[in-house]
Amino acid sequence: MVRPGDTVLVHEAPIYPTTATLFDRMGLRLIRADFHDPEALRAVADSDVGRQLRIVHVQHTRQQPEDRYDLAMLVPMLKELFPQARIVVDDNYAVLKTPKIGVEYGADVSTFSLFKLMGPEGVGCILGPQDVISEIDRQNYSGGGQVQGWQALDALRAMIAVPVLWAVQGKVVDEVASRLNAGEIPEVEKCLIANAQDRTLLIRFREPIARLVLEAAPSFGAIPHPVGANSRYEITPLFYRISGTFLERYPELADFMIRVNPLRAGADTVIRILREAIKEAKRCS
Repeated sequence: MVRPGDTVLVHEAPIYPTTATLFDRMGLRLIRADFHDPEALRAVADSDVGRQLRIVHVQHTRQQPEDRYDLAMLVPMLKELFPQARIVVDDNYAVLKTPKIGVEYGADVSTFSLFKLMGPEGVGCILGPQDVISEIDRQNYSGGGQVQGWQALDALRAMIAVPVLWAVQGKVVDEVASRLNAGEIPEVEKCLIANAQDRTLLIRFREPIARLVLEAAPSFGAIPHPVGANSRYEITPLFYRISGTFLERYPELADFMIRVNPLRAGADTVIRILREAIKEAKRCS
């Protein structure tokens, strides 16, 4: 589909770091356009570069807070404007969380990590037409490049369990948000629910104690960093800074807001850790 030095059309937004590394190592030439702007895409399509384009790369989930394009509308438009190109959708964090993924909207290829679906490390999934899959299979003919045996079964078992685990996690998020917004912890000004990789909680404090809360939370049972988002190794709740993208836009929130993902924990556990971390933060402030 793509060879070193080829041109790829991407959205005018920060590219996911590991994707950017791959693009760089392959020496790909990136053409950027705002996927919200049909006229900008038509301008690329009418250019000499656009007429020779072979790949359009689309990230299903937001690359920046203001992203709002709808794949149901974007993919057909891209296929009309670039009929010679393959539309490749990065469906990480969207699989089993959105009504459809890229190929179901008409894209040529959908790709996603099974590690992010609680599967084994180093295993990905590619959905696409026969010629693409056959070429991938041909290039990975060696046994060392095949996913088989325990790895294949492990990935399948994980995908069966994930929808149930995420449904339970979603209910915990709703309960914690409801309890915090009802005033259960007076130091919390507001709790919002956000779709940021997972369905997570954005907790804003009345005082600038966010950094101290994050320092204290691991002592009471939280994890401070993801272990590969949505991986099987994440069990206790994640107390984490808000995303770098949001902090670039709103740096003042670093002292007032944290992100909490319950993961496999219940609402009582999340609130207990939060209450104890706040108490410790206030003692140290």
